[in-house]
Amino acid sequence: MNSADVLADAFGRVQETVHGAVKGLTVDQLAARLDDKANSVAWLVWHLTRVQDDHVSEVAAAEEVWTEQGWYERFELPFPAAATGYGHRAKDVAALRVPPKLLLGYYDAVHERTIDYVRGLRDADLAAVVDEAWTPPVTLGVRLVSVISDDLLHAGQAAFIRGVLLRRR
Repeated sequence: MNSADVLADAFGRVQETVHGAVKGLTVDQLAARLDDKANSVAWLVWHLTRVQDDHVSEVAAAEEVWTEQGWYERFELPFPAAATGYGHRAKDVAALRVPPKLLLGYYDAVHERTIDYVRGLRDADLAAVVDEAWTPPVTLGVRLVSVISDDLLHAGQAAFIRGVLLRRR
């Protein structure tokens, strides 16, 4: 097993968690919030997908799946195409009402792009500096692990919310 295999496995675990959090929920359940300021399952999955799409596209020097494949238009959100969810307020979270098929379709398209990218990496590629705005500068390996960590955090939050919603029935 090499680094590319480890990264692909980790992103695969994110995919399993995302699908587990979304599968079988209705649009209303996906948009439900535990209180007026909380995130919803839909927003959390959209946000983690947007961040992954943004970060992986940047290091792969590719256009984001969001715009390249027309997901931005399909979602019909009141946000600019570049929005990833950072800085969103409660009203922005509430605006995200989408069917599970659309949400998972976008997630899976980003996952596929991500896996194609990481499968092509060699161990030596992970040492390349991809962001000098930080001290120390961020390497490709650190950036990808950061995306995985952020994804799993938000996917776990979505799974928790799902559990609360299903127990309330």
